[in-house]
Amino acid sequence: MNDLSKDSATLLEVGEESAGQRIDNFLLRLAKGVPKSHVYRVLRSGEVRVNKGRIGADYRLQLGDVVRVPPIRVADRPVAAAVPARDFAVAFEDDALIVIDKPAGVAVHGGSGVSFGIIEQLRRARPQAKFLELAHRLDRETSGLLLVAKKRSALTRLHDLFRDGGIAKRYLALVRGRWMNPTQHVRLALHKYLNAEGERRVSVSAEGKEAHSIVRLVARWQNFSLVEVELKTGRTHQIRVHLSHLGFPLAGDDKYGDFALNRSLQKVGLKRMFLHAAQLSFPHPLNGDRVALASSLPAELAAFVVRLDAHEKRDYGQTL
Repeated sequence: MNDLSKDSATLLEVGEESAGQRIDNFLLRLAKGVPKSHVYRVLRSGEVRVNKGRIGADYRLQLGDVVRVPPIRVADRPVAAAVPARDFAVAFEDDALIVIDKPAGVAVHGGSGVSFGIIEQLRRARPQAKFLELAHRLDRETSGLLLVAKKRSALTRLHDLFRDGGIAKRYLALVRGRWMNPTQHVRLALHKYLNAEGERRVSVSAEGKEAHSIVRLVARWQNFSLVEVELKTGRTHQIRVHLSHLGFPLAGDDKYGDFALNRSLQKVGLKRMFLHAAQLSFPHPLNGDRVALASSLPAELAAFVVRLDAHEKRDYGQTL
């Protein structure tokens, strides 16, 4: 990273990792910690130049552009804890993207009280990588397939595919109760809000954003059901809130679940939320080839299904 606080301006040539990015976002990423107001003030002043000319904040960088960045001074900040390098199980990788098989209990990025997440650890483990960005998110306690772009062109295309429903996502979830319908479409709008403690929560609300899940029954016992949920939209906490609202909270869910049940499940070995991103299918963002990936249930979830079979009668579905 260039030192933007030195006395002279810095000239930067735009590479493939930044081509297509807005100049304001480019500067904000380059000068982490600098207030947005200061970055926009520098842009308005004309001190930032592209190919020696003035540009607006919405200018999109082109490959080979030369950006003049003026000195940007910021107050010294406490040194943050070093991010440990960590490799994760990889389900797929090529020059454009990586699909990680994410473990439960790891945030995908830092923030909200978390110093660092998968993306920061991945960047530390791959210092030669010029570009690594999350293409979507998974909740901290959710395991399974996570898409990371290695090129900005791939990231932009993946975002388009997610927005337009071009990426098929299927999850496995264990819920309390006996789910009866083999297939059920759930169309319930979702609204995001902050609770009294300032934590993000989601509820079903007619004033919320459209949300569509397709729930398919996989297995059923006396007190639990294993379902596959296909997401047609990608709202925050969509699966958790849809199923809880219908009276089928996820086992181990600490936000929308049955808290008494969760305590009893912890005593018999289920110490996390039972939600796993099991399948991803999408056209490759650069060449259009179909990519279809699957992730098996992690050992701790598979072991709990075995325990269920040993203690409760299964009346639907085959043994996994």
